Amino acid sequence: MEAKNIRAVYFVGAGGIGMSALVRYFIHCGLVVAGYDKTPSELTRRLEKEGALIHYEENVDEIPHACKNPDQCLVVYTPAIPEEHKEMQYFREHGFTIQKRAQVLGTLTRQMKGLCVAGTHGKTTTSSMCAHIMHQSHLDCNAFLGGITKNYGTNYIVSDSDFVVIEADEFDRSFHWLTPYMTVITSTDPDHLDIYGTKEAYLESFRHYTELIQPEGALIIHRDLEMKEHLQNGVRRYDYALNEGDFHAENIRIENGEITFDFVSPIEHIKNVQLGQPVPINIENAVAAMAMAQLAGCTAEELRYGIQTYGGVDRRFDFKIKTSQLVFLSDYAHHPKEIYQSARSIRQLYKDRHITAIFQPHLYTRTRDFYSDFADALSQLDEVILTEIYPAREQPIEGVTSQLIYDRLAPGVEKQMISKDDVLSLIKSRSFDVLIVLGAGDLDNQVPQMTKILKERM
Repeated sequence: MEAKNIRAVYFVGAGGIGMSALVRYFIHCGLVVAGYDKTPSELTRRLEKEGALIHYEENVDEIPHACKNPDQCLVVYTPAIPEEHKEMQYFREHGFTIQKRAQVLGTLTRQMKGLCVAGTHGKTTTSSMCAHIMHQSHLDCNAFLGGITKNYGTNYIVSDSDFVVIEADEFDRSFHWLTPYMTVITSTDPDHLDIYGTKEAYLESFRHYTELIQPEGALIIHRDLEMKEHLQNGVRRYDYALNEGDFHAENIRIENGEITFDFVSPIEHIKNVQLGQPVPINIENAVAAMAMAQLAGCTAEELRYGIQTYGGVDRRFDFKIKTSQLVFLSDYAHHPKEIYQSARSIRQLYKDRHITAIFQPHLYTRTRDFYSDFADALSQLDEVILTEIYPAREQPIEGVTSQLIYDRLAPGVEKQMISKDDVLSLIKSRSFDVLIVLGAGDLDNQVPQMTKILKERM
C-alpha cells in the first residue's frame, strides 16, 4: 500500500509497548488511528486521550467505519495475536494490507537513517540513552522505543530529523525487516527458544541481521559475543565493552551514589562523563549509546550533557524509594543474564545491606530452558521470593513451575514461594532493607501499591 493512500491505521494489539509508539506516530501524521487490545491499561488510556480509538472486545462490529476500507486502511498487528483472532480473520478475508509492527519500522529505516539497537538484553536502555543524546543535540532524532523514558514520559519522540532511533526486536525475527544505517548489538545470549529452537538458529538470526546494515553504515558490537557478523562492503565495524575495545570506559569512579568515567573512543576521548542514572550496568550501555551518537555526529559536549541528564526508563532499574532506611525498585529483567547483571549491580551499590528480590518468572518455555541459570543469578542476593510463572502467550507445560528455580537456589539464600495475589499482604506484614521486584510479567502492576504501603510505614 502506498503511504499516500493511507487514511487510517488499525492496530491489533494496540497496547503493547512497542506497538504504542507506532500508534503515536500515526496520530502525529494526522491519520485516523484505532485498534483492539485485550485489556485496558494506563498506556491504552493515555493513547485514547491522545486520539486513538481503542476497544477491548474481540468484535468486528467495534472496528470504526474509517478502518473498514481496505484501500485506505493499513492494519498493523503484533505476533502475539493468535491466528484465529476474529478481527484478524475479517481483515484477511477482506483484502486489507496487513503488516507486522517490524515491517512498518522497516519502511521507516529505508526512509530515514536508522540508528538501531539489538540484543537479548540492554537494548531498551541503550536505545533510549542514544535517543536522548541525539534529541538534545544539534542533530535531533525520531525514536521508537521499548520503554517509557523518564525524560519524556513516552516511548516515542518526533522531530524533523533524518535520524530515527529504533529498538530492534529479535523476537519472531522481527529485526530482519529493518535496514539499519548503524546498529549496536549488545548481547546474543540465547532466548526465545520456543521460536528459534536452538542456540545456533538464534545466533544465525543475528548474523543475518548484520547483513542488512546499509553499505555506508556501521556495526558497533559487544566485544565478547559468540556470534559472527557478515557485513556488506563499506560497513565500518567497531567493538565495545566495559574496559576494552574501540569504545570503552576508563577511570571509573563509583562514589556516594554517583558514577563518573572517561569515554575512550577512536574519534575523540571525553573525560569525566557523569552517569545520569548511576547504576553500574549502565556504564557499558552508555558506552554503546555514546559510540553510535558520536559516529552519527554528536559533539563531545552533547554526549557528556546527554548522558548526565539521562533519567532512565520505567521498569529498568527503576527506583521508587531511595533512602538510608529503605531502597525499593523494580526492574524488567527476565532473562538469566539480565537477572545476573541486575543482581550484580544492586550488590555493588549496596554491598553491606540485606537485599530481597521478588521474582515472577516469565514464560514456561524460558523457565524450562533456563531454570538453573535463573537460580544461579538470583543466588547473588540474600533472599528470593518466587511467585508463579507469568504465562503471557503460552499454555502450561507439565512439570514446569517456579519450584524448579526454588530448588536450585544456593544454600544460605533465604527463600519462599507465594502466590502473586499474596504479594501485597507480604509487603504489609514485614520490613525490608533493599527490595527489588524482578520480571516482565504483570507483577509490576502492583508496584504503585507496594510503594504506597512501604512509604506509609516509613
